[in-house]
Amino acid sequence: MSTRVKNDLKTESLELLRDYQNAPSNELRNELVKLNIGLVRKEVHHWLHQCTESYDDLLQVGCIGLIRAIERFDMSKGNAFSSFAIPYIRGEIQHYLRDKSPSVRIPRHWLTLERQSTVVAKELQVRLNRNPTDAEVAAALDIPVGEWQEIKLACRNRAPLSLDAPVQDDEEGATCLGELVPDNRYRSFQLAQEDQIRLQQALSKLEERTREILEFVFLYDLTQKETAERLGISAVTVSRRVKKGLDLLKEMMTGG
Repeated sequence: MSTRVKNDLKTESLELLRDYQNAPSNELRNELVKLNIGLVRKEVHHWLHQCTESYDDLLQVGCIGLIRAIERFDMSKGNAFSSFAIPYIRGEIQHYLRDKSPSVRIPRHWLTLERQSTVVAKELQVRLNRNPTDAEVAAALDIPVGEWQEIKLACRNRAPLSLDAPVQDDEEGATCLGELVPDNRYRSFQLAQEDQIRLQQALSKLEERTREILEFVFLYDLTQKETAERLGISAVTVSRRVKKGLDLLKEMMTGG
């Protein structure tokens, strides 16, 4: 596809997004899906050879993520729509695979690098007196930072979502989803279906920006720094919103 055609499509997409933001309709939404289906296809091809699901199934799931991105995109933030939409598309596919597949196939050399990273990260933490960045771990492993992030993502999604999965907080250390679930029997196991429903219901009651931040951090595997950059706010604001949102969710889910 030529640069001119790409620019024309981008301009058309932005115009439709503006129209949709001013007056949402199914017709406009469907046009936006057609224009941006390439984002979904690219993400589907990435996951296709790592699971047993069909192309068509993954495409349908990815389109759900695309629709959510269309509905939540705010042009006033100045973000590129493609950058905004990809985490939604990827997140929908990941959650689908978590539900449908007991595991995701991971290349053997990635597994080797992932094991090596545990030692490397500990050494860097001691030397730097802080948690190492992705760039620092990748440099120590002698691989591109993008490949290291793909390895982390693949290994993280190899097993069902754990309630003990940590989310780093710059001020108070790590917290985890398990803190929101009152029954300790569920810890270290896949989030029970009834708790998934309760968690989604509680999320829907949060103020929009707080909910959006928690979704990026917990559901779409973005760091707090990445979330801040994507939303055009400070990392401190993201950290505070995560803390506030978790406190509210815990209160709603425990009846406290």
